Formats: sequence, C-alpha cells, structure tokens
Amino acid sequence: MKKIFLFFFLCFALTKNFAQVPKSFLSHRVKKDETLDQIINKYDIKESQLLEYNPFLKKTGIKKKLLLRIPVYNQNKELKLVEKNIPSQTYNIHEVKPKETKWRLAYKYGMTIRELDSLNPILVNGLKIGQEIRVRNTLLLDSIPEKDTLYNYYSVQPSEGFYRIEKKLGINRSELESLNPKLIETGLQVGMVLKIPELLTGELKIKNDLLVERINLIDSLLIKKKLKFGVLLPFKSNEIIFDSIEDTKRILEERNLHTVSLDFYSGVLFAVDKLINKGLEIDLFNYDTQNNLTRIKEIIESKELESLDFILGPLIPSNFDYLSSNNNLKNIPKISPLSTRPVEYRKNVIQSVTEESFFRNKMYEYLEKKLDTTHHIVIVADEKNRDIENELQSRFPWSIKLRPEKSDYIIPELVDSLLLDSIENKIILETQSFPLIASAISQFNSQNTENRNVQVYTTYRGNAYNNDNLSRKALGGIKLKYPSGFKPFYKTYDESYVKSFIDKFGKYPNIEALRGYDVTMDAILRTAFAKNFSKSIELGETQYESNRFLYEENDNESYINKAYYILEHNGYDIFELKE
Repeated sequence: MKKIFLFFFLCFALTKNFAQVPKSFLSHRVKKDETLDQIINKYDIKESQLLEYNPFLKKTGIKKKLLLRIPVYNQNKELKLVEKNIPSQTYNIHEVKPKETKWRLAYKYGMTIRELDSLNPILVNGLKIGQEIRVRNTLLLDSIPEKDTLYNYYSVQPSEGFYRIEKKLGINRSELESLNPKLIETGLQVGMVLKIPELLTGELKIKNDLLVERINLIDSLLIKKKLKFGVLLPFKSNEIIFDSIEDTKRILEERNLHTVSLDFYSGVLFAVDKLINKGLEIDLFNYDTQNNLTRIKEIIESKELESLDFILGPLIPSNFDYLSSNNNLKNIPKISPLSTRPVEYRKNVIQSVTEESFFRNKMYEYLEKKLDTTHHIVIVADEKNRDIENELQSRFPWSIKLRPEKSDYIIPELVDSLLLDSIENKIILETQSFPLIASAISQFNSQNTENRNVQVYTTYRGNAYNNDNLSRKALGGIKLKYPSGFKPFYKTYDESYVKSFIDKFGKYPNIEALRGYDVTMDAILRTAFAKNFSKSIELGETQYESNRFLYEENDNESYINKAYYILEHNGYDIFELKE
C-alpha cells in the first residue's frame, strides 16, 4: 500500500513540476501607471513566476516602457484555446516580408539558421521579398519589435559554450537562460539565435541588430613578412630651439602641429612595436615635412619614397595633394591619415578619414528609422547650416524650427514654450559653434524632467564638442546621438592597451595617438595579408582600438573609408547604437 501511495505521490510531484515549465513566452511593454498586480492578473500568473523570468524587477520595480517576459504555462486559458487549432503538419509556410533576415526568422520560429537552411535549400541565394519558405510549426512565436532598442541578437558559433560566450559578450549563463528560456531545454546549439542586452556587445560589430565577428588580421596568416613604409609629419623640428628648455617646454605644452605630430607618431611607433613582436620585419622611415612644400619636394626628389610599400601622410591636405600629384609615386599607396578635410582623389590615394557628408547621410537614414510622427521634433540650426535644416525639414515635415539668436544663444522661455510634456521631444542640433552647443545642451538638460523627455541628435559631431568645458555628464543627460569615425574606449576591454601605452610613453593615449596606432596597424596588416592595398579591399571592415576602416574604390583607383559608428552619450559612458 505504501508503494502505491509513493508511486502516486511521485507522479503528482512530477506532473506539478512539469506544469511549472513555461511552454513559451510573451512580451509585454509596461504602460503608464500600470501595476504589478494588473500585469499578473492579466496573464493569470503568479508574482513569483513573473519575477523568475524578469529578475531585474526586484531592483527596478515596475516602470513605464519596461519590456517584460511573460511565461505561458500549459494550464493558461489562452494556451488551451490555441491548442485546439494546432496544424498537423510539421512545418508552416512563411511569406518573406521587407527587412526580414534569416537570423530574424530563425529567432522568431525557434529554429537555428542551419535548420532554416536545411528546410529551404533555395536560401543559399538569400531571402527575397514575397518568397514562401518553410518554417517550424510553432505554437506561440517570439516577436521582435521593429523599434525595440533593448536587445541585440547573437548566433551561436561552432564549439561555443556558455563560458566562451560570457568571455566574448560579458553575459553569464543564468542571464542568457533568463532571456532565452529555450536554452534550459535544448542547451546551446550551433546557429541558435540568442537575445542579448543591447549594451553587451563585447568587441563584435552590430549588423542589422545581429552581433557578428570582426575580421581579425592580427591573428590571420600573413603572406608578406617584410615591409617598409614612410611617415611624413610636420614635426617642424627646425623651429624648436633645443638649447632653450623653457621654449621647448612651452611649444610642447601647447596644442599645435608639433604636439599633434608627436602624439600621432607615438601611436605609429606603438603599432610597429606590437607587430614586430608578432614576427613581422618592418622598416620605418620618418620625414619631417616642416609643413613646407619646398621640404616635401626635397623628400620626393631623394627617390627614397619610391621603394616603400606605402606612405602615411603628410597630415595637411594641401601638402598631401602636392605629394600625391607626383607621377613617380602614382603606384605607391598614399594614405591621408588624420584630416577630415577632403583630398584630391588620384590613383592609389587612400582617404582613411570618413567624410562629413557620408556621416550626415548615414545619420539621416538612422533618424528616419528611429523618429516618426509620435515624436515632437525640433530642429535647431545656425545660419551656416540652413541647408541641413532644409534637408531635415523635408524628411520630417511635421518638425518645427527653433532659430538661435545671432549671438549663438537660445532664449530659455522660447525653449520652454516649444517643448511638450505629452510626447517625447527629439532635438536635432546642427552647429559647429561651441557657444551655441553649450547654450543648447544646458537648456535642454534643464528641460529634461520626470514629466518631460528631451533627447538630442546631430548629423555631425565636429571638434567643438571636444571642448573641455563640455562635460560627459551634460552630453549624457540629453543622450546625445551622433555619427562618428572614432569610438572612445569602453571600460575593461581596453585596459591592457592603455597600461602598455602608459608604460611606454608615460601618458594616456589621446585621439591622435589612437588614430596613429589604428591607421598604421590597418595599413601594415592589409599589406602583409594581401601583399598590396588594393587586394585587401575585399577583406571588408576592420577595427582596432577606436577606429574602423571599410574602404570602397572610386573610379580612378583611389579609395575612401566608409566605416562609421552611431554613438550615444549615456550617463558618463558612450555606447554604440544599432544601425
């Protein structure tokens, strides 16, 4: 009798446990004034069940716009109603819609990308709008909201476990299972698409919300083991009186061509040392252009440049154009390394700095994806940016204009009257005037309250934003979003680089030093990997510490960098946003 009782007790306990495993999950966006009780009553679940799959609620509580994962259990009434109409076939047909990708469909239908490909051999050529494809017959589908900015997605790679993913992305197993409950049943599978918090991207790049590996040339098989290149910088050493300590100290403390050149050159040396330690043989030739065309002519006439694998510099566009016009150097890659001002595109001229017009166009595209008629859009542009103002208003015809005073100042009362409490205020600020930037950011920060949400965008973040009087806290307060070719360091990922640089040069690497390092690393590794620069274009996008390189060839065999970031100041940090 005891055995029978024990048998039924175990059956009951197992049934109860199985019943507590969610069949699937729904997404719920918290509405204004919505309470915890209202949510659990709506979905007929217990508070403990909601907290189990949304552990952050213990710290944050219920807040407007939070995205919650709602577990769906077998006993739910909603589920029982759906079960009556389950199709008997093992797969369903899905019609491909615009902007859908294979990984999105795999995530939506609970499949791996490999499984999707095996069901649809025609996908080897990619998805086509209107195409009918086979997908898993799923009871409740995971939705991916078009404007959900809380997550990125990652496809599991071969031989990848939880430990390796944590090292790569900074998310542990329990967090992964909380966001991706299918993992509890299936474990990690190659091709499985996982939901990842937006800010946890590691060193991967974001492409259509999917985290993908970057090309790592440092650990690639390098064909050319010996190379030599030249660096032409305006050190202007002839102007420094080395016998005068005070004069030398004064010159090197100021921000000028001397210091910019030295900072850039420190990055070049740091890159060369690193690659020599990797086994490359590198000859570096240094030339002081003195920012003088006569001196550059002397360097060209020495014929030394003609035997180099590539030339880095000069920094000044007019000097660079003079060098690139020399017919004897037409077959040697010549890299414009630092200036944002355009250069003459001639054969084997490489503009490594992404152009301002390209940044603006990418930001236009980003704004059109993120802003709509539910937002209150205000355009603030000075007189020099009226064409940008007109372009923005043509794209957002419901926007309004806020014109600054002639003294580059915004009237506080006008700002207060134009911003709204009822909907999100999206400000697009177009100026390179520091007084106007400072005034606008101060005004918009003061307007950002519990009842009024204000965020600021710009289609181009020039050097005026680097003014020391403009704090990261102020920029983070209005969550400034902008396109850029440069991304500042992010916390622990760059600690070893910074420590090594400080050990060698005695100071923290600034923007110019990072640029010198990145552009040198890229040029050397491309040459070593593909033997010459033109063949390396097929490699696609590369990234090192803070700069990206994605070159496209022009009609006349010149090349231009079209890599970029979309960044956001958030608190004291700067994060990359989705495309």
